[in-house]
Formats: sequence, C-alpha cells, structure tokens
Amino acid sequence: MENIILIKKYPNRRLYDTQASSYITIHDVAELIKEGNRVEVRDVTNDEDVTALVLTQIIMNKAKNNQEVLPVSLLHLAIQFGENELHEFFDKYLEKTMENYLVYRKATDKQVSSYLDMGMDFSSLAEKTLNDLKSMNIFAETFKHYGDKK
Repeated sequence: MENIILIKKYPNRRLYDTQASSYITIHDVAELIKEGNRVEVRDVTNDEDVTALVLTQIIMNKAKNNQEVLPVSLLHLAIQFGENELHEFFDKYLEKTMENYLVYRKATDKQVSSYLDMGMDFSSLAEKTLNDLKSMNIFAETFKHYGDKK
C-alpha cells in the first residue's frame, strides 16, 4: 500500500505536513516524493485538491534551474492538443509506460552489472591462465634444444 502524506496548503502559500506536524517547503515535498511517498495537497480554505498544482510548481522550479524535465516538443504538443486528449493519454498510458521503463532499466542495469562482475572473474581467470602459460614456457624452454644435439 502506498504511503500517502496529507499536506495542507494555506493561503499564504505555506505547506503543512500533517504526518510530521510541521511546515515544509516545496523542496521538502519533492524530497518526500523522491523517497517514494505519495502526497495529497489540500487547500485549507475550501478543501480543494491542489496536488497537481503543487507538483506542477515543483516541475516549474526545476525548469527555472535549467533542469529540463520535459522536452520542448512534448510541451508544444501539450499546448497544441489541449487538455482533453493529453489528459487521457497521461492518465491511461504515461504512468504505466514510465513504470515499465523503470523496471526495464533496473533489470538492464542489474544484468550489465552481473556481466561486469563476470568479466572481473574472467580477467582473474585470464591472469591465472597467463601465469600458467609462463610456467609452461619456462618448462618448454628447458627442452627446446633437447633434440638439437645430434
């Protein structure tokens, strides 16, 4: 079950984390999400769900700091096609696509890591083999001229 943290948004733009019983910043909200929590932000004056507004603000702050979150081409499409078609796409497909991508990426990273680990084992095996070959070469040098004394 997901951990949903209720945050209250006050008219002065302050945010209150009801779980921690303390005021937090927009940066703190982003950190909560990065830690794997879900947040629900409610306006205290009318109990309206303003979660999307606050999350959009987090993305906008990242964009201000030259941390492009969404490609410009996607932003153009969002403006061009409006809210209905894109909302349906985002709601039905984008979240699942991102989840699948992250699972695939994690599996790929794990597989590459295991290949690298095996590569290290192969390099130590190769080093042992080369040492064994050196010993064999020394042994072979001893008998190199054995048949030449005729």
